Amino acid sequence: MKALNVNIQGGVQGVGFRYYAEREAKRHGLKGWVRNHPDGSVQALICGEEDQLQAMLSWFKHGPPAASVTSVDTEDTQLETEPLDFQITF
Repeated sequence: MKALNVNIQGGVQGVGFRYYAEREAKRHGLKGWVRNHPDGSVQALICGEEDQLQAMLSWFKHGPPAASVTSVDTEDTQLETEPLDFQITF
């Protein structure tokens, strides 16, 4: 299982991004979390197989209908413990 830290920038807060992301991640069988960041971006940790991760990254590039994504940055990460599911954190 691979894990990525993801930072999504643009008009991504106040448009339901986290709720849509949670639904999409669960649809792809991913584990991890998504949250708003104080700088106006959305951060996520996604864990899964390469094809699952790529599907979610593709979705992050446009997000939900009201979002305006300008960039999606990723970084590989190592986990001490694997998340049990995918959830919205605060």
